[in-house]
Amino acid sequence: MTILKKNQIFPGFNLSLGYTLVYLSLIVLIPLSAVVFKSSQLGWSGFWETVTAPRVVASYQLSFGLALIAGLINAVFGLIFAWVLVRYSFFGKSLIDALVDLPFALPTAVTGIALTALYAKNGWIGQYLEPLGIKVAFTPLGILIALIFIGLPFVVRTVQPILEDLEAELEEASASLGANRWQTFRLVVFPILLPALLTGYALAFARAVGEYGSVIFIAGNIPMVSEITPLMIITKLEQYDYAGATAIAVVMLLISLLLLLAINGLQAWTAKRTGRSRV
Repeated sequence: MTILKKNQIFPGFNLSLGYTLVYLSLIVLIPLSAVVFKSSQLGWSGFWETVTAPRVVASYQLSFGLALIAGLINAVFGLIFAWVLVRYSFFGKSLIDALVDLPFALPTAVTGIALTALYAKNGWIGQYLEPLGIKVAFTPLGILIALIFIGLPFVVRTVQPILEDLEAELEEASASLGANRWQTFRLVVFPILLPALLTGYALAFARAVGEYGSVIFIAGNIPMVSEITPLMIITKLEQYDYAGATAIAVVMLLISLLLLLAINGLQAWTAKRTGRSRV
């Protein structure tokens, strides 16, 4: 049985909970319900035909596949970024720390244009990759780079506070017991960081799945090759096929929820194993 403290800054549990539920309904639940209701106008056969069209299925594979890969890459390099920012002191550290948040501040269209200018075949970087047979702009590789760019801060800013609070005595005790650096990291440090790392992965994945502005410029939007699912929704809306657009949105919603539930379940399991609360 939960015992509520009497002296709290915000008194009135029932009133606070009521406001929370009303706000959640207005901002999240009602709009999502409207999407499901609108798609139901197609009927089951029309809904199935819309969401299983080859072009749409190819966009699912591209969007979710690249979002998962981008999240994994960001989990690895985001951990390294956070480790460097927390454990080392060097000239320009404050500037690099501030630059990590740049993808948050930049308009997505600016990000897309900048990446396209860099990786196009006549761009600053693309002109050197093109002779090597590496094409980035207007390919799935370009989309992956854009998703990595916008997702990196989520991992860094989630892992960084945990690293800052990590007690150095744990590593010293591990070293005194004869563990080498890799064993200390793998058996002591990494299990503590894993719940936060999974949280950052989930946030980066969620952002990448729905990203549109920074991807649309560098994707090239070639059917069955570099068309993302959000673009398919926009295309349906431009054709005034609102029911078809909401049908694709419902599938995106369901797949995203299932993947996020799986990630959160894994996060809860790792937090329970390590005896630490979830981030």
